[in-house]
Amino acid sequence: MNVAAPDCAPVPTPKPDEIIVDVYSAALNFFDILQSQGKYQIKPPFPFALGAEFAGRVAIDSPIPEGCNLRPGDRVFGMGQGSLADKVVAKWKLTNVLPDNLTFDQGAGLYITWPTSYEALVGRAELKSGETVLVNAAAGGVGIAAVQIAKGSFTPIGAIVIAAAGSSSKLDVCKQLGSADYTVDYSKPGWQKRVLQFTGGKGVDVVFDPVGRIADSLKCIAFKGRALVIGFASGNIEKLSLNLVLLKNVSIMGLHWGLYEQKEASRIPEVWDALLGLFSSERVKPVIYSRIYSLEKAMEGLLALERRETWGKVIVRLRDENQGIVMAKL
Repeated sequence: MNVAAPDCAPVPTPKPDEIIVDVYSAALNFFDILQSQGKYQIKPPFPFALGAEFAGRVAIDSPIPEGCNLRPGDRVFGMGQGSLADKVVAKWKLTNVLPDNLTFDQGAGLYITWPTSYEALVGRAELKSGETVLVNAAAGGVGIAAVQIAKGSFTPIGAIVIAAAGSSSKLDVCKQLGSADYTVDYSKPGWQKRVLQFTGGKGVDVVFDPVGRIADSLKCIAFKGRALVIGFASGNIEKLSLNLVLLKNVSIMGLHWGLYEQKEASRIPEVWDALLGLFSSERVKPVIYSRIYSLEKAMEGLLALERRETWGKVIVRLRDENQGIVMAKL
Protein backbone atom coordinates (compact mmCIF):
# COMPACT_ATOMS: atom_id res chain seq x y z
CA MET A 1 0.00 0.00 0.00
CA ASN A 2 1.37 3.40 -0.99
CA VAL A 3 0.89 6.65 0.89
CA ALA A 4 0.50 9.86 -1.06
CA ALA A 5 3.23 12.21 0.12
CA PRO A 6 2.43 15.86 -0.66
CA ASP A 7 5.38 18.21 -0.66
CA CYS A 8 3.43 21.43 -0.09
CA ALA A 9 2.90 21.28 3.67
CA PRO A 10 4.23 24.37 5.48
CA VAL A 11 7.24 24.14 7.78
CA PRO A 12 5.90 23.90 11.33
CA THR A 13 6.15 27.01 13.49
CA PRO A 14 7.93 26.39 16.81
CA LYS A 15 6.67 27.72 20.14
CA PRO A 16 9.09 29.57 22.46
CA ASP A 17 10.25 26.31 24.08
CA GLU A 18 10.58 24.36 20.81
CA ILE A 19 13.20 23.74 18.14
CA ILE A 20 12.96 22.62 14.52
CA VAL A 21 14.57 19.29 13.66
CA ASP A 22 15.41 17.92 10.22
CA VAL A 23 14.14 14.35 10.60
CA TYR A 24 16.43 11.61 9.31
CA SER A 25 14.60 8.63 10.80
CA ALA A 26 11.33 8.14 12.72
CA ALA A 27 10.01 5.20 14.73
CA LEU A 28 6.56 3.64 14.52
CA ASN A 29 4.63 2.79 17.68
CA PHE A 30 1.41 0.90 18.29
CA PHE A 31 -0.26 4.09 19.47
CA ASP A 32 0.31 5.56 15.98
CA ILE A 33 -2.20 2.98 14.75
CA LEU A 34 -4.68 3.93 17.45
CA GLN A 35 -4.19 7.63 16.71
CA SER A 36 -4.85 7.09 13.00
CA GLN A 37 -8.12 5.38 13.97
CA GLY A 38 -9.16 8.12 16.39
CA LYS A 39 -8.88 5.72 19.34
CA TYR A 40 -5.87 7.25 21.11
CA GLN A 41 -6.17 9.68 24.03
CA ILE A 42 -4.05 12.28 22.22
CA LYS A 43 -6.09 13.63 19.29
CA PRO A 44 -4.28 16.40 17.37
CA PRO A 45 -6.46 18.75 15.29
CA PHE A 46 -6.74 17.90 11.59
CA PRO A 47 -4.73 17.85 9.46
CA PHE A 48 -1.83 16.23 11.31
CA ALA A 49 1.08 13.89 10.66
CA LEU A 50 1.59 10.67 12.56
CA GLY A 51 4.77 9.78 14.40
CA ALA A 52 6.12 10.70 17.82
CA GLU A 53 9.77 9.52 17.97
CA PHE A 54 12.55 10.84 15.76
CA ALA A 55 16.27 11.23 15.22
CA GLY A 56 17.88 13.94 13.10
CA ARG A 57 19.74 17.22 13.21
CA VAL A 58 18.72 20.57 14.66
CA ALA A 59 17.73 22.59 11.60
CA ILE A 60 20.03 25.37 10.46
CA ASP A 61 17.14 27.87 10.65
CA SER A 62 15.85 26.61 14.01
CA PRO A 63 15.46 29.14 16.82
CA ILE A 64 17.40 28.24 19.97
CA PRO A 65 15.28 28.86 23.10
CA GLU A 66 16.81 30.42 26.18
CA GLY A 67 18.57 27.82 28.28
CA CYS A 68 18.84 25.31 25.44
CA ASN A 69 22.34 23.88 24.98
CA LEU A 70 21.67 22.51 21.49
CA ARG A 71 22.97 24.18 18.33
CA PRO A 72 22.01 23.98 14.64
CA GLY A 73 23.48 20.84 13.09
CA ASP A 74 23.60 18.84 16.33
CA ARG A 75 22.64 15.17 16.04
CA VAL A 76 19.62 14.64 18.29
CA PHE A 77 16.79 12.26 19.11
CA GLY A 78 13.54 12.99 20.86
CA MET A 79 9.77 13.12 20.83
CA GLY A 80 7.38 15.34 18.91
CA GLN A 81 3.99 14.89 17.26
CA GLY A 82 4.31 14.66 13.48
CA SER A 83 7.69 12.93 13.26
CA LEU A 84 6.71 11.19 10.03
CA ALA A 85 7.73 14.27 8.08
CA ASP A 86 11.00 15.80 6.87
CA LYS A 87 10.79 18.44 9.63
CA VAL A 88 9.27 18.35 13.09
CA VAL A 89 8.99 20.80 15.98
CA ALA A 90 9.82 19.44 19.41
CA LYS A 91 10.27 20.79 22.92
CA TRP A 92 13.99 21.13 23.44
CA LYS A 93 13.65 19.57 26.88
CA LEU A 94 12.27 16.45 25.17
CA THR A 95 15.31 16.24 22.90
CA ASN A 96 18.72 14.71 23.66
CA VAL A 97 22.07 14.62 21.90
CA LEU A 98 22.44 11.35 19.97
CA PRO A 99 25.56 9.38 21.01
CA ASP A 100 28.22 9.28 18.28
CA ASN A 101 28.19 5.48 18.18
CA LEU A 102 24.49 5.29 17.25
CA THR A 103 22.97 5.81 13.81
CA PHE A 104 19.87 7.89 13.17
CA ASP A 105 17.93 4.66 12.57
CA GLN A 106 18.98 3.38 15.98
CA GLY A 107 18.32 6.72 17.65
CA ALA A 108 14.81 7.16 16.27
CA GLY A 109 13.30 4.56 18.61
CA LEU A 110 14.98 5.54 21.87
CA TYR A 111 12.94 8.28 23.46
CA ILE A 112 9.80 6.46 24.61
CA THR A 113 10.88 2.83 24.71
CA TRP A 114 14.16 2.86 26.61
CA PRO A 115 13.32 5.11 29.60
CA THR A 116 10.05 3.20 30.03
CA SER A 117 11.92 -0.10 30.35
CA TYR A 118 14.74 1.35 32.46
CA GLU A 119 12.57 3.15 34.99
CA ALA A 120 10.24 0.17 35.30
CA LEU A 121 13.02 -2.30 36.08
CA VAL A 122 15.50 -0.10 37.94
CA GLY A 123 13.33 2.65 39.41
CA ARG A 124 10.06 0.90 40.22
CA ALA A 125 10.92 -2.81 40.67
CA GLU A 126 14.46 -2.06 41.93
CA LEU A 127 15.80 -5.08 40.07
CA LYS A 128 19.11 -6.30 41.45
CA SER A 129 22.09 -8.17 40.07
CA GLY A 130 21.45 -11.92 40.08
CA GLU A 131 17.66 -11.66 40.36
CA THR A 132 15.45 -13.35 37.77
CA VAL A 133 13.11 -11.36 35.53
CA LEU A 134 10.43 -12.60 33.14
CA VAL A 135 9.98 -10.25 30.17
CA ASN A 136 6.72 -10.77 28.27
CA ALA A 137 6.48 -9.73 24.60
CA ALA A 138 10.26 -9.71 24.84
CA ALA A 139 10.92 -9.22 21.12
CA GLY A 140 8.90 -6.00 20.92
CA GLY A 141 10.24 -2.48 21.34
CA VAL A 142 10.00 -2.13 25.11
CA GLY A 143 10.51 -5.84 25.63
CA ILE A 144 13.87 -6.18 23.88
CA ALA A 145 15.04 -3.00 25.61
CA ALA A 146 14.02 -4.52 28.97
CA VAL A 147 15.95 -7.70 28.19
CA GLN A 148 19.12 -5.73 27.49
CA ILE A 149 18.72 -3.34 30.44
CA ALA A 150 18.28 -6.26 32.83
CA LYS A 151 21.42 -7.88 31.45
CA GLY A 152 23.57 -4.76 31.05
CA SER A 153 22.75 -2.44 33.94
CA PHE A 154 24.54 -4.35 36.67
CA THR A 155 28.13 -5.35 37.31
CA PRO A 156 29.83 -7.76 37.59
CA ILE A 157 26.78 -9.81 36.54
CA GLY A 158 23.38 -8.78 35.29
CA ALA A 159 19.96 -10.14 36.11
CA ILE A 160 18.90 -13.55 34.80
CA VAL A 161 16.44 -12.96 31.95
CA ILE A 162 13.66 -15.28 30.80
CA ALA A 163 12.29 -13.90 27.53
CA ALA A 164 8.71 -14.83 26.63
CA ALA A 165 7.15 -14.41 23.20
CA GLY A 166 4.65 -16.14 20.91
CA SER A 167 6.85 -17.63 18.18
CA SER A 168 10.19 -19.35 17.76
CA SER A 169 11.45 -16.61 15.41
CA LYS A 170 10.81 -13.91 18.01
CA LEU A 171 12.44 -16.01 20.71
CA ASP A 172 15.50 -16.30 18.46
CA VAL A 173 15.64 -12.47 18.35
CA CYS A 174 15.57 -12.37 22.16
CA LYS A 175 18.40 -14.87 22.40
CA GLN A 176 20.61 -13.56 19.59
CA LEU A 177 20.07 -9.80 19.84
CA GLY A 178 19.05 -9.45 23.49
CA SER A 179 21.25 -12.14 25.07
CA ALA A 180 18.35 -13.60 27.06
CA ASP A 181 19.40 -16.47 29.30
CA TYR A 182 16.26 -18.53 28.68
CA THR A 183 13.27 -18.33 26.34
CA VAL A 184 9.71 -19.61 26.59
CA ASP A 185 6.80 -19.64 24.13
CA TYR A 186 3.76 -18.33 26.02
CA SER A 187 1.38 -19.44 23.26
CA LYS A 188 1.84 -23.01 24.49
CA PRO A 189 -0.31 -24.31 27.37
CA GLY A 190 1.48 -24.69 30.67
CA TRP A 191 4.38 -22.43 29.71
CA GLN A 192 4.68 -21.29 33.33
CA LYS A 193 6.00 -24.75 34.27
CA ARG A 194 9.02 -24.10 32.06
CA VAL A 195 9.64 -20.82 33.90
CA LEU A 196 9.49 -22.62 37.23
CA GLN A 197 11.97 -25.20 35.92
CA PHE A 198 14.37 -22.43 34.89
CA THR A 199 14.20 -20.96 38.41
CA GLY A 200 14.50 -24.22 40.32
CA GLY A 201 10.87 -23.99 41.41
CA LYS A 202 11.25 -20.57 43.03
CA GLY A 203 9.62 -18.45 40.36
CA VAL A 204 10.78 -15.11 38.98
CA ASP A 205 11.56 -12.10 41.15
CA VAL A 206 10.20 -9.60 38.64
CA VAL A 207 7.62 -9.76 35.84
CA PHE A 208 7.82 -7.10 33.10
CA ASP A 209 4.58 -7.08 31.13
CA PRO A 210 3.72 -4.68 28.26
CA VAL A 211 1.11 -6.93 26.68
CA GLY A 212 -1.51 -7.89 29.30
CA ARG A 213 -0.36 -11.21 30.75
CA ILE A 214 0.04 -10.35 34.42
CA ALA A 215 -2.58 -12.89 35.55
CA ASP A 216 -0.87 -15.72 33.66
CA SER A 217 2.54 -14.65 34.94
CA LEU A 218 1.49 -14.70 38.60
CA LYS A 219 1.48 -18.49 38.30
CA CYS A 220 5.27 -18.44 38.07
CA ILE A 221 6.22 -15.44 40.22
CA ALA A 222 8.28 -15.83 43.38
CA PHE A 223 7.22 -15.09 46.96
CA LYS A 224 7.46 -11.31 47.37
CA GLY A 225 7.81 -10.94 43.61
CA ARG A 226 7.17 -7.65 41.81
CA ALA A 227 4.95 -7.47 38.74
CA LEU A 228 5.27 -4.47 36.40
CA VAL A 229 2.24 -3.34 34.40
CA ILE A 230 3.68 -1.57 31.33
CA GLY A 231 0.80 -1.70 28.86
CA PHE A 232 -1.91 -3.73 27.16
CA ALA A 233 -0.67 -4.39 23.63
CA SER A 234 -3.01 -7.39 23.40
CA GLY A 235 -5.91 -4.94 23.43
CA ASN A 236 -7.42 -6.31 26.63
CA ILE A 237 -7.14 -4.51 29.98
CA GLU A 238 -6.75 -7.22 32.57
CA LYS A 239 -8.89 -7.71 35.65
CA LEU A 240 -6.91 -9.51 38.34
CA SER A 241 -8.08 -11.90 41.02
CA LEU A 242 -6.21 -10.67 44.05
CA ASN A 243 -5.98 -13.98 45.88
CA LEU A 244 -2.59 -14.77 44.35
CA VAL A 245 -1.37 -11.28 45.19
CA LEU A 246 -2.28 -11.97 48.78
CA LEU A 247 -1.03 -15.56 49.01
CA LYS A 248 2.37 -14.85 47.42
CA ASN A 249 2.93 -11.41 48.99
CA VAL A 250 3.22 -10.00 45.47
CA SER A 251 3.53 -6.30 44.60
CA ILE A 252 1.74 -5.04 41.47
CA MET A 253 3.14 -1.75 40.19
CA GLY A 254 2.53 0.37 37.11
CA LEU A 255 4.84 2.52 35.02
CA HIS A 256 3.58 5.48 32.98
CA TRP A 257 6.76 7.21 31.86
CA GLY A 258 4.89 10.05 30.18
CA LEU A 259 3.59 11.24 33.56
CA TYR A 260 7.08 11.89 34.94
CA GLU A 261 7.31 15.29 33.21
CA GLN A 262 4.42 16.46 35.40
CA LYS A 263 4.95 14.44 38.58
CA GLU A 264 8.69 13.78 38.94
CA ALA A 265 10.63 15.80 36.37
CA SER A 266 13.84 15.54 38.40
CA ARG A 267 13.97 11.81 37.67
CA ILE A 268 14.07 12.25 33.88
CA PRO A 269 17.73 13.45 33.54
CA GLU A 270 18.83 10.75 36.00
CA VAL A 271 17.31 8.06 33.81
CA TRP A 272 18.80 9.52 30.64
CA ASP A 273 22.25 9.88 32.18
CA ALA A 274 22.16 6.18 33.03
CA LEU A 275 20.88 5.17 29.60
CA LEU A 276 23.31 7.32 27.65
CA GLY A 277 26.12 5.79 29.68
CA LEU A 278 24.90 2.31 28.72
CA PHE A 279 24.70 3.26 25.04
CA SER A 280 28.16 4.86 25.03
CA SER A 281 29.69 1.81 26.75
CA GLU A 282 27.88 -0.45 24.23
CA ARG A 283 26.60 -2.65 27.05
CA VAL A 284 23.21 -2.23 25.39
CA LYS A 285 22.36 -1.63 21.73
CA PRO A 286 19.07 -0.54 20.12
CA VAL A 287 17.45 -3.34 18.13
CA ILE A 288 15.63 -2.33 14.95
CA TYR A 289 13.45 -4.43 12.66
CA SER A 290 15.17 -5.93 9.64
CA ARG A 291 13.14 -3.93 7.12
CA ILE A 292 13.59 -0.14 7.02
CA TYR A 293 10.57 1.59 5.48
CA SER A 294 10.48 4.67 3.28
CA LEU A 295 7.89 7.35 4.06
CA GLU A 296 5.80 6.19 1.11
CA LYS A 297 5.77 2.67 2.60
CA ALA A 298 5.14 3.76 6.20
CA MET A 299 1.59 2.36 6.07
CA GLU A 300 3.05 -1.07 5.36
CA GLY A 301 5.15 -0.72 8.49
CA LEU A 302 2.09 0.17 10.57
CA LEU A 303 0.18 -2.80 9.17
CA ALA A 304 3.08 -5.14 9.94
CA LEU A 305 3.20 -3.73 13.48
CA GLU A 306 -0.55 -4.22 13.87
CA ARG A 307 -0.29 -7.84 12.66
CA ARG A 308 2.48 -8.54 15.22
CA GLU A 309 4.92 -9.43 12.45
CA THR A 310 7.73 -7.14 13.59
CA TRP A 311 10.31 -7.17 16.38
CA GLY A 312 12.44 -4.45 17.92
CA LYS A 313 11.64 -0.95 16.74
CA VAL A 314 10.09 -0.35 13.32
CA ILE A 315 11.87 2.51 11.55
CA VAL A 316 10.96 4.88 8.71
CA ARG A 317 13.97 6.52 7.04
CA LEU A 318 13.44 9.98 5.56
CA ARG A 319 17.01 11.13 4.85
CA ASP A 320 20.22 9.43 3.86
CA GLU A 321 22.45 9.06 6.94
CA ASN A 322 25.61 10.41 5.31
CA GLN A 323 24.38 12.86 2.67
CA GLY A 324 21.32 14.32 4.40
CA ILE A 325 19.28 14.00 1.20
CA VAL A 326 15.52 14.11 1.77
CA MET A 327 14.16 10.80 0.45
CA ALA A 328 10.49 11.77 0.76
CA LYS A 329 8.35 14.62 1.99
CA LEU A 330 5.08 14.80 3.81
